[in-house]
Amino acid sequence: MFFCKFCSSPLALAQAHETREKLKAAHSELAEDGAVEIVIIKTTGDMILDKPLADIGGKGLFTKEIDDALLQGRIDIAVHSMKDVPTYLPEGTILPCNLPREDVRDAFICLTANSLSELPSGSVVGSASLRRQSQILYRYPSLKVVNFRGNVQTRLRKLKEGDVHATLLALAGLKRLNMAETATSVLSVEEMLPAVAQGAIGIACRSDDDQMMNYLSSLNHEDTRLAVACEREFLAVLDGNCRTPIAAYAYRDKDGNCSFRGLLASPDGSIVYETSRTGSYDLDGMVEMGKDAGHELKAKAGPGFFDSLQ
Repeated sequence: MFFCKFCSSPLALAQAHETREKLKAAHSELAEDGAVEIVIIKTTGDMILDKPLADIGGKGLFTKEIDDALLQGRIDIAVHSMKDVPTYLPEGTILPCNLPREDVRDAFICLTANSLSELPSGSVVGSASLRRQSQILYRYPSLKVVNFRGNVQTRLRKLKEGDVHATLLALAGLKRLNMAETATSVLSVEEMLPAVAQGAIGIACRSDDDQMMNYLSSLNHEDTRLAVACEREFLAVLDGNCRTPIAAYAYRDKDGNCSFRGLLASPDGSIVYETSRTGSYDLDGMVEMGKDAGHELKAKAGPGFFDSLQ
């Protein structure tokens, strides 16, 4: 049995190890030495770091080589950051498992200020995410956002070297790397709505592999799976890609219902559309909620909005 991870990323490896440990704890036969092997697969997204994702093909860049290995039988399961997984799955694969979701918020990291609001006018914030860029510029138009790619360690090194004044990283990734202390502060979801499926790990296998499906189903966290499904339906309706700033967050509220917020914006933050919903916490209702919210914002934006992003 094999896992895969995104090469060159300590975070991807940490997620693969987390998955392996959960499988070993749940299934005694997998706790034996050599029962689970981690295979490193280098993806296009890992190798091309000097260009924005939108210029080299978008999200599928982090999954294509892994999907190919899965379908070819070189690996048996694939561990993904769900925010990197396209809204469609390749034919012959299935994603029966989401691990419990980590903190969805973004971390602000800076050596000279405690928050975005404290940054002086003209300060440079590094981010490869148009979602973050649009929300930063919407609230703080005097700041400048520049493309800033690389794994967590690379971005922190560039920050210390003075390439930018500040950066934002997913708090979930910092926690999984035991690096949460590097966060200067944590942004609320009201200030920075997270990416679709941020903080969620998804594990895929071949759709005809019943043994792997049974293993993975035993690890599935249903609340996370439903929240991710809701958010991904919202994204699918908007046909989101790496040229479209989109954010969404679905969660179980204190009353046990699903609360959902969605956002669609222009990259420069000059246009922001938002919506929210509340409904029952079940798959059919949450899928419909995500679709309905997506159609609302798509209608508000109009076709000209999407044409301008091509």
